[in-house]
Amino acid sequence: MQVHANAPWTPLRRRQLIPKIDAGQLSVADVAELGGVSERTVFKWLDRWRHGDQLLADRPSIARSLPHATPPAMVATIEQLRRQRWTVPAIGDALRMPYSTVTAVCRRLGLNRLSKLGPVEPPNRYQRRHAGELIHVDVKKLGKIGRPGHRVHGDRTTRVRGIGWEYLHVAVDDATRLAYAEVLDKGETAQTTAGFLERAVAWFAARGVHVRRVMTDNGPGYRSRDHARVCHQLGLKHLRTRAYRPRTNGKAERFIRLITNSWAYGVTYQTSQHRRRALPAWLHYYNHHRPHGSLNRATPGLRLHQLNNPAGIYS
Repeated sequence: MQVHANAPWTPLRRRQLIPKIDAGQLSVADVAELGGVSERTVFKWLDRWRHGDQLLADRPSIARSLPHATPPAMVATIEQLRRQRWTVPAIGDALRMPYSTVTAVCRRLGLNRLSKLGPVEPPNRYQRRHAGELIHVDVKKLGKIGRPGHRVHGDRTTRVRGIGWEYLHVAVDDATRLAYAEVLDKGETAQTTAGFLERAVAWFAARGVHVRRVMTDNGPGYRSRDHARVCHQLGLKHLRTRAYRPRTNGKAERFIRLITNSWAYGVTYQTSQHRRRALPAWLHYYNHHRPHGSLNRATPGLRLHQLNNPAGIYS
């Protein structure tokens, strides 16, 4: 058992001091003072020593017996009913048991949530073979910066209130992980999402990527007529994620987590404009200098070159 870091004395110290009481070298009061514990504690260890405990190690604090514990047969019944997707109140009413007891048993069995009753959903990883075959689009709300906040100086009492929000729109190519992003004043509005999609497709086209499909969530801007019109004009097939399945758009979600931790909140900025001006440099670093784990440590720019020039040399 691991001894607490602030324990006043260790098992070794106990074995050194306790025997000296029986040998008449020290009194109980002397040992208590040397060990930094009470005399009652010394008497406890002395009693264990006299009954043959030569180690004087810490014992677990759990009870040796639990006379009021739920019987194993009842626990098995609760588990059986829970695996049949019975609710806690239904189980408690059927077995005439307190809901709190049923809840505790289900939590101990790891069955307190309905999502834990079914088999674990296997990972559904995929990657398109050609650049532009599919791009993932999403948006992330960011708090505006009026001055460095608590993430820098740690003082939450001087919070600037009412400064507002700005929105990071991202587009990530599925095959190469090449990414484009903008910080805009509005989020998932019809005009904002449609305008960002036009600029993102043009940005990819300038780098030799012809976008054919776009995947988004079910936000109102992505379901708008303006967004549908832009998709039709650009010849894009619009795919939307399943409800309550953000992992379907996981490449955009993962990129947002990376850019949020690294660019948005990983550096001290004086203002929001300061942060916006740093975005192009960070995107260049991500696309051309940062090795990507899912690309076998290649950069998105190198991956794009490899797909466009299978026999070429990246310069």
